[in-house]
Amino acid sequence: MARLTISNPAKRGALDHAILDAFVATLPTLDARCVIVTGQDGQFSAGYDLGGLSKESTPDEAEALVAHPFTAALDALEGYPYPTVAALTGHTIGGGLELALACDLRVAAGDIALGMPPARLGLIYSHTGLRKFLQTIGPSRTRELFLTARRIDARTALRWGLVNDVAEDAPEVALQLAIDIAALAPMAQRGNKRVIAALLEADYDLDPETERELIELRRACFASEDFREAVQAFADKRAPEWRGR
Repeated sequence: MARLTISNPAKRGALDHAILDAFVATLPTLDARCVIVTGQDGQFSAGYDLGGLSKESTPDEAEALVAHPFTAALDALEGYPYPTVAALTGHTIGGGLELALACDLRVAAGDIALGMPPARLGLIYSHTGLRKFLQTIGPSRTRELFLTARRIDARTALRWGLVNDVAEDAPEVALQLAIDIAALAPMAQRGNKRVIAALLEADYDLDPETERELIELRRACFASEDFREAVQAFADKRAPEWRGR
């Protein structure tokens, strides 16, 4: 298990280039069976750091500042082969909320607020980012989140399906969840995460090549050492010893 902590206390966890580049550089080096993404000192993330922009910035400069490092960090997080858990330890706003949505599961502290403020900033959000929200909370709630720019509390986020759990001690609950996840069959975790991602990306209408890939993944699991070990462990009434192959 590994933990990535967003640390930018002077700007309430705002996502600057250094933080985003660290996600891109660090995630491919990890082999942890679960990764926790969390904040520091009661913060999570106030969103993307727009401090490098000014009214003199050209459209190309603005897009380059915002889009490239943020997209690369999200891709690295979504592409991590094992499950990821976001522990939302403080307010989770804008790009910070999209970063949390790039994780597989989210645990929120009970006193936080979540929101999407692009309408307050004169921004049209990326279609790839909006798709994540549509897939997670549906069209009606996505419209409410983006078109009103209102913040919601953690319990509302739980009711909407924006987070999976609300806990006063979110870091500890997220840690226990990560421990439980990491104890499960690694080959199955990688495979199931890949299948879910492929179905969402294709809007459930798989192209033949991807469908063959997913069928082969399922066939391979039946021939794996882990599957045979699971069957034997069930018969022996003991916990399986995973080998990841």
